[in-house]
Amino acid sequence: MIIGTAGHIDHGKTSLVRRLTGVDTDRLKEEKARGISIALGFAYWPQEDGSVVGFIDVPGHEKFVHTMLAGAAGIDLLLLVVAADDGVMPQTREHVAIARLLGIREAVVAITKADLVAAGRTEAVEGQIAALLASGPFAGAPVLPVSTLTGEGLAELAVLLASRARESHARQGDGAFRLAVDRCFTLQGAGTVVTGTVLSGSVNVGDSVVVSPCGLPARVRSIHAQNRPAERGMAGERCALNLAGTGITKDAIRHGDMVLAPALHAPTTRIDAEVTLLPGEKALTMWQPARLHHAAAEIGARIVLLDDTAAPGEGDLIQLVLDEPLAAAALDRFVLRDTSASRTLGGGRFLDLRAPERRRRSPERLAQLAALRLSDPAKALQDLLSAPPHHADPGSFVRDRALGFDAEKILTSQLGLVRIGPLAMLPRHWQTLAQATIERLDTFHAEHPDLPGMGLERLRFAVAPRWPAPLFRQALARLAEDGVLVPTGSWIRRPGHEARLSPDDEALWDRITPLIADSERFRPPRVRDLGQMLGRPEEAIRRLLRLISRRGDVHEVALDHFFLRSTLGEMTGIATELAGLHPAGFNAAQFRDRLDNGRKVAIQILEFFDRHGVTIRRGDLRRINRRRLDLFGPLPGWSDGGETSPVGRPDFKSGRGRQTVSGGFDSHSLPPVH
Repeated sequence: MIIGTAGHIDHGKTSLVRRLTGVDTDRLKEEKARGISIALGFAYWPQEDGSVVGFIDVPGHEKFVHTMLAGAAGIDLLLLVVAADDGVMPQTREHVAIARLLGIREAVVAITKADLVAAGRTEAVEGQIAALLASGPFAGAPVLPVSTLTGEGLAELAVLLASRARESHARQGDGAFRLAVDRCFTLQGAGTVVTGTVLSGSVNVGDSVVVSPCGLPARVRSIHAQNRPAERGMAGERCALNLAGTGITKDAIRHGDMVLAPALHAPTTRIDAEVTLLPGEKALTMWQPARLHHAAAEIGARIVLLDDTAAPGEGDLIQLVLDEPLAAAALDRFVLRDTSASRTLGGGRFLDLRAPERRRRSPERLAQLAALRLSDPAKALQDLLSAPPHHADPGSFVRDRALGFDAEKILTSQLGLVRIGPLAMLPRHWQTLAQATIERLDTFHAEHPDLPGMGLERLRFAVAPRWPAPLFRQALARLAEDGVLVPTGSWIRRPGHEARLSPDDEALWDRITPLIADSERFRPPRVRDLGQMLGRPEEAIRRLLRLISRRGDVHEVALDHFFLRSTLGEMTGIATELAGLHPAGFNAAQFRDRLDNGRKVAIQILEFFDRHGVTIRRGDLRRINRRRLDLFGPLPGWSDGGETSPVGRPDFKSGRGRQTVSGGFDSHSLPPVH
């Protein structure tokens, strides 16, 4: 347990800690000369049961409130110190307000210098304290008059604090490890040492950790927990970690950094939060600058209002745009002060460490933030998945809340989540998505029985809510595993659907195939020539070839000039072979000679390859783009060609100015875009 002092300057906080623990927390020469605390002081109080209670003694001067904040974040119980002669003073009020904002739930009040005043004065001060603590978590806190000079009340105070330490609730010991660094120094013979309060989880000697937000990896060589050598440091303890690693030096680690489990290293510069302003403070304004205090860190920030106004009250929503990265966890407490460091504006909790820059005030976003306000992880994740777009990454959720490493598996099982790659959905929303996809495919097959299926992108745009393309592909893969649809290249179809040509078209295609295959495959006749050879209208030949191109069996290399897909694959192989023989690049003449074709047709083929990224042209030379070698190979399956295959893509046209034909390739279409 960590007990932290609070109170006005010169009210006897340091003297009280010294009488309780025997440790003088004023360690700096300037502190002893001026008789006031400037930096955080630390003391340790061994108990009869073998445990150790830690004390954090904070400065009381108004100029050092930022230092007080750095220590207050690790406090479990507030020891409020009020001098009997002065009574409640400005920093008394500010420290109490800060403790409330930081979520501290317990307090004990010591009225010091009781030997210097009459009994009536002590009662008056007790009344002031009762009025100060009347509202909030500290109402009814025990109040004890004490004197560090005569020893009056110290024994009773020690017994009370010891009993509170025994009854205290442990911090999040099963979470992931985080330690807020408030000191960093070099110890001769040991190396770099950092000290701070363990906010969650535990760490063992030999563990790998990361210093965040800078991202320095380190190893824990030794641990002192509550001022004793230990093999393990746990949540709620003050620990000193001896760190080793490349780049680990006193100057590399800053006050306010976080030492944490490697999986938690994901600093942020934009956070959605809920804030409560102190009474008497003005409403926040859009892009108002402020100083953000979180754990031991202090960072400049700009405030973006997510509600219509952020006036004094409970739980207004804001977005914090930070001047530099911060290592934090969702539901961490923070305090906002003005840029002059003279006033505390308010404080609250972080809700989302991955806050969006756009649409941050949309109804969908506000519904997500309402879910993220919930403290219970299972309920919060369930409500988050119930809000649009009905999917989330449980791994990121667990990481940002610093939950245990088995928390993702537990939440997935508890909520019965359907996993889609890294994402998850509630079962009812997955069923809605699956049903919408199936119904859209059935409708498409009924409207276009001659097509082998629906293009992936066309299907994605037709199903609401619209998913990002990579995630939609993963959802379709899951549906394919369930057997409700069949992917073929970039086509998606229902099981049992098979595109068939009419008997007349099938017969005509059987007559066309030999004319553009075999010995004529590298110089197939154009549509006009095929019409003359077969005695059929030119438009009928063109219509059929474009229909066949939708299946991916042929591609229109130039206007009205169709090549078999297998022929394009063969020519890709020839171009690859030439590129191997000519590292600097091959030219059109060399390609023409290998095809035994005319120069004009060879150039049209190469330009077609250029447009679709198979070849890369530099002047008169061309090189091969090996990432596109599968583009015109055998019709790719779901796992090995859906990305690059042009089949089923809606962004290709059958000719300049002509209507879009899904999957059609021609001399005027643009190359596929990853």
